[in-house]
Amino acid sequence: MNIFTSSRFKLPNLNLSIFKLPVILIMFTFLQAETSMAQEKYNIATYNIRYANPNDEGNLWEDRAPHLINLIRFHEMDIVGIQEGLFNQLEMIKEGLNFPYIGVGRDTGKKEGEFSAVFYNPEKFTLLEQNTFWLSPTPEKPSKGWDASLNRICTWGKFKTQEGQEFYVFNVHYDHRGQKAREESSKLIIQKIQAINTQNLPSILTGDFNIEDDNPAYKEIIKGGSMKDSKMESKNPPYGPLGTFTAFEWDMLPEKRIDYIFVNDGVSVTHQGTLSDNYGKKYPSDHFPVMVKVSIGNQ
Repeated sequence: MNIFTSSRFKLPNLNLSIFKLPVILIMFTFLQAETSMAQEKYNIATYNIRYANPNDEGNLWEDRAPHLINLIRFHEMDIVGIQEGLFNQLEMIKEGLNFPYIGVGRDTGKKEGEFSAVFYNPEKFTLLEQNTFWLSPTPEKPSKGWDASLNRICTWGKFKTQEGQEFYVFNVHYDHRGQKAREESSKLIIQKIQAINTQNLPSILTGDFNIEDDNPAYKEIIKGGSMKDSKMESKNPPYGPLGTFTAFEWDMLPEKRIDYIFVNDGVSVTHQGTLSDNYGKKYPSDHFPVMVKVSIGNQ
């Protein structure tokens, strides 16, 4: 007897459509998760844009600005820590990118002097808090610290992603001459990050530190292990030239790496690169921007 044709063993006429709904729901959930993961990748950069110096013959700001803005736009930078930007420069970038920024001028805490501004994509992030402190023994007011030649500041913001993840960005510009000021600035930065970030949220530190990685001021940042050099943390090999300071010199690639992005354990770095984009044998600034692709929060 063939049990597959016998009426005694005939299978019931199942309505297979009842099995389709769970499958569809599972697929939809998977696609949602995949989309969410893709949204959690962000491009974070640090960029010393060179202040608008009228004596920069051949590299005037009004000539560089369109190329610098296009560079940021082309690489789809979501957050950019800017150094040396004067108020009028920042307003031009703001208009060109349609990005808001946070920060104050280092001279008075208003519009005067260079900013350490942070630009951010308002379609991806909500600003929750912001402030600026000076790199000095009196960080709450405009001041020059230790053996620094100029006022130096750190601007920070607390942001929230569309997925609800909160995180911090700190952006700095260290003194170019005072070694004690650089070392003390590193100590102050770490202290401030710990004091501000009481919830131990993901944190990113960007800046022109005016130090190479053998400098004691660099070691002060990483020695406790709370902040790590994104170049060393990247899951993929670093991209681009070693150095970041060009001095507008076209004929040779720089060797001095003085611009960095540091992250804590809440930030996962997949890519890190130094971008040497140019236009007609000219660079948009005397520094190369450094960019990382990151995931923020638990993955």
